[in-house]
Amino acid sequence: MSESEALAPVRTGARKPPATIYDVAKATGVSPSTVSRALNKPGRLKEATERRIRDAADQLGYRINPMARALPTGKTGTLALLVSDITNPVYFDVVRGAERVATANDQTLVFAESQESPELELATAQRLQTSVDGLFLVASRLTDDQIAELASVKPLIVANRLVPGVTAVVPDPRPGIGAALDQLHEFGHHRIAYLSGPEASWMNGVRWRTLFAYAVERGMSIVEIASVTPTREGGAEALPRVLAADVSAVFAYNDLLALGLLREAQHQGIEVPSRLSIVGFDDIFGADLPTPALSTIKSPLRELGEAAAHRLLVEIDERDEEYAPSLPTKFVSRESVADLR
Repeated sequence: MSESEALAPVRTGARKPPATIYDVAKATGVSPSTVSRALNKPGRLKEATERRIRDAADQLGYRINPMARALPTGKTGTLALLVSDITNPVYFDVVRGAERVATANDQTLVFAESQESPELELATAQRLQTSVDGLFLVASRLTDDQIAELASVKPLIVANRLVPGVTAVVPDPRPGIGAALDQLHEFGHHRIAYLSGPEASWMNGVRWRTLFAYAVERGMSIVEIASVTPTREGGAEALPRVLAADVSAVFAYNDLLALGLLREAQHQGIEVPSRLSIVGFDDIFGADLPTPALSTIKSPLRELGEAAAHRLLVEIDERDEEYAPSLPTKFVSRESVADLR
């Protein structure tokens, strides 16, 4: 085959047409409605009949069309997951956990992002709701009223956010923050800072308020320092303000900010951790790779995704099920924190 032949477009007429429910019915000698019951609602026919129909469907390459299935059932078998920033690795395990539960329940998970834009998030969420059974918002930047309005249309779950009247799955930041502050206090740190995340982030506010309260309880002073973006670039850009605050340790809103701050400090000749100790949040992939390895407060991200997807399916099926998983954070002590004494 020549290169031009290999690159030639495949003509539509040459493609094999997809198998239909009528093809399966013809192959098994049953009615299309019987095929539909066997494939969409197993357990309603004799086991031998269902097996024969499924085997024929597999041999013919028949796949259930979720849009067609939605006509009689009102359900597409599709869930949507919407995050604020697809480039943030904190979402990798959340998506994987949600995908695991969706697959186990014969659901398709679709994925979208809002690029940290509330306007884009709202438009995307409204567009997704027309073609899915339920919506999963992660670290939403919408207002409470906007989220409540979306939840009034179709089942909706929020993660890393609490909204009155809307089901939510949220990690508990207190265990991880308390353990991190205990180590810093033991190491002689008394003046610390919090390098904050997006103003619209609900979790950013929770982390700051928890850090403030727990630091005061331990006799430590704490100051909040704004960042431009919750990225490595934002962490690097914040270094002058961190130095001006005259603190010995910094908590960053997430690991990306912490890693950016760490790298810029080293670039400027500021030793970490002997001059400045740094703690991140989330324990993303790669947090342990730099030198020094980043100490961080680990969030149960995979469990968060699994719990949210499970709860969303409960909402869709309107099942009366109590489901309140424990999702504590945990301090992971590595090399970016040192004893001042």
